[in-house]
Amino acid sequence: MTREQIVITREDKKRLLSVLPRIQVESADREDLHLLAGEIARAVEVAPSEVPPDVVTLGSTARVTDLESGDAMELTVVMPGEADYDRGKISVLAPLGTALLGYRVGDEIEWEVPRGMRRIRVDAILFQPESARAESA
Repeated sequence: MTREQIVITREDKKRLLSVLPRIQVESADREDLHLLAGEIARAVEVAPSEVPPDVVTLGSTARVTDLESGDAMELTVVMPGEADYDRGKISVLAPLGTALLGYRVGDEIEWEVPRGMRRIRVDAILFQPESARAESA
């Protein structure tokens, strides 16, 4: 699939680049991790204060719809050590977390997951850390 160019904060890029090489070595067969590395390399890098409020960043909670089943979910994209699927916290290194990073409200995403191809739509950003910091400043 062809992805649009994504937006990533400098901090998110730094955090991901600190763990991605090790994970890629441990999981050499995970094509999605190689795709994530490519996306990070070509992403538009911005300061946290410049990220648009409708973009999924690390720590963002998004409402998404599975376009096949119609099921709506609230997912928070987190670093691997923070993941807790039962609480809606999905690792950025999990296929669905990788797929969401950098996308905007209204975007539809096709992404390969262990059970096959999934199609999801980003319906809303319920929380984005960068916007929350800007509002409290």
